[in-house]
Amino acid sequence: MEGTRRQINLSLLREEDMIVLDRLRGIGDAWIVGGWVRDVLSGFSLDQITDIDIATNLRPDEVKSIFPRSIMVGEKFGTVIVRIDESENAEYECEVTTLREDGGYSDGRRPENVVFGEDIESDLDRRDFTINAMAIEISGKMAGNSEPVGELLDFHGGAVDLEAGLLRAVGDAEKRLGEDGLRVIRAFRFLERGEGGLRKLDLDLSNAISSNLKMLERVSKERVWDELRRILTGHHSKEIVEMMHTHGVLDKILPRISVNLGVRHSRDHLVNLALMCSSETSDGSELSVKLTEDLRLSRKEASTLFLLHELRDLELDTSIKSVRRFMATLPNLSRKRILDYLSGAGVETEEFEACYQSAVELRAGNAPLIDGNLLSRITGLGPGRKLGRLKDWLHRIQVEEDIENRESLIAMVDEIGWEESEFEDWPVLCWP
Repeated sequence: MEGTRRQINLSLLREEDMIVLDRLRGIGDAWIVGGWVRDVLSGFSLDQITDIDIATNLRPDEVKSIFPRSIMVGEKFGTVIVRIDESENAEYECEVTTLREDGGYSDGRRPENVVFGEDIESDLDRRDFTINAMAIEISGKMAGNSEPVGELLDFHGGAVDLEAGLLRAVGDAEKRLGEDGLRVIRAFRFLERGEGGLRKLDLDLSNAISSNLKMLERVSKERVWDELRRILTGHHSKEIVEMMHTHGVLDKILPRISVNLGVRHSRDHLVNLALMCSSETSDGSELSVKLTEDLRLSRKEASTLFLLHELRDLELDTSIKSVRRFMATLPNLSRKRILDYLSGAGVETEEFEACYQSAVELRAGNAPLIDGNLLSRITGLGPGRKLGRLKDWLHRIQVEEDIENRESLIAMVDEIGWEESEFEDWPVLCWP
C-alpha cells in the first residue's frame, strides 16, 4: 500500500529514547509508533508529548537480552517495559512491543493468538484509528546526533485526518470495533484535542459505534473506567459525554444511573463523574455502591463520590465561620473538588470562594487547644461520649471564632450552657 512519507525532526526525543532506539537497531529494526507520533505531528511541546512507544521486529527475549533490567509485562503479546542501565538513568522506562499480526478476536477483548511479525505496515494495519496508525522510521544513529531525523510512515491517511481534526477507523470501521469492544469507548477519548478543540467522528465510525454497543459487555469494567477516567480529565469532557450519551454508550456502561448533562465540567475526573450523577435521587452511599460495581472504583474513589453526592442539595453558608470549618476539616484537594462540584452543579460559590481566598490560617492551627484530661478536670465529667462531644463542641467554637489561646477557650465552657442540654444535640466540628 502506498502511503505518506516525509521527514520528521526528532529533536524532542529524550537522550534515553535515542539510546534505546540505537541499541535495538544495532541488532534489528525499530520504529516510533503511537501517541508520540501523533503528538509531534500535532505540534505539541515537549511537556505535552506522551511517553514514547517503540515497535521492533525483535522478539521479547531478544529485547530483554539487550536491556537486562527490563520487565516482561506482556511477553505473550510482545510487550516489554525497557529500563536501561543504572549508570545512564535508573528511573527511565519505555514500552517496546514486537511487531504483530493478530489472529482474530472471537471474545471481543483480546486476540485469539498473536503472531509476531516482521513488517511494520502489517502491524499498522491492525491498529484502531488512522491517527494512531502511523510510525516513524529512524534515519541513522540517534544518540549524540544534533539533528536527529526520521521518516513518517503513514499508510492510512492519519496525518491528513490529524490535520482535518477527523477520527476515522483503520479500514472497515465495523470490523475494527467488532474486534475489540474497548475501541467503542476509546473512540471518544481520541476526540479530545486539548486546546485545539474536538475532533469530528467519521460517519462510518459513528455508525459502527452505535451498532457495536453490545461489544462493551465483553470489556472488563476496570478497562472501561480507565478510558472514561481519561475522557473526564480532558478539556472537552462535557461535549464528549454528550456524544457518548447520544450514541447510547452511557446507557451501557452506567446502566443504573440517570446521567445529568446540564452541568459544567471541571478538569477533575471524579468531580465530573459526580456531576454526571448529580440528578440521582439515591444517597451518597447507594450511589457509590452502584458506581463501584459498574466501574470497579477504588475505595478512595468511592469515598470521594460519596462526599460530593451528599452535597448535591447544599444551601451554601458563606459566613466566615463556615469558611473556617471548611478549611479546618478538609484537605486542600477535597476543598477544590467540593468547590468545583458545587460550581459545576450551578451553585453560586463566588461569595464563599472570595471569603475562602481572603481567609488566613487559624491562629492556633487546626488541633484542639483543650484535651480530654483538662476538660474532665474543669467539668467533672468522666471519660465517655459526653466528654468527647463537649470537647468537639469547644473545638468547633475554637475554629469558628479563631480563638488562639487555651484560657480564652476555657472561659467559653461556662458560657455555652452545656449542662442544660442533651449532649446528643451539641454541635460538632464538621463541614457543612
